[in-house]
Amino acid sequence: MEITEVRIALREDDKLKAFASVTFDDCFVVRGLKIISGNGGMFVAMPSRKKPDGSYQDIAHPINNDMRDKLEQTVINEYEKARAGTPVSA
Repeated sequence: MEITEVRIALREDDKLKAFASVTFDDCFVVRGLKIISGNGGMFVAMPSRKKPDGSYQDIAHPINNDMRDKLEQTVINEYEKARAGTPVSA
């Protein structure tokens, strides 16, 4: 399975830096990924929903670490490109 497109929607927030949509094999899209600036650096949060008990459950997510690493690295790289192409406001 190949990542064929990543779309980034930048945000001006302390922790939430952007939303991302990822297309796989030009035929399946996952929307609602969040790029978060956390205490340990940048990471990608999978789309999730709030359960009745107040906890969150991922709606879509990789099932192995290799795919998770590939997805996170690709999304963060595209975020950095999008951010570099955006004028910095003073």
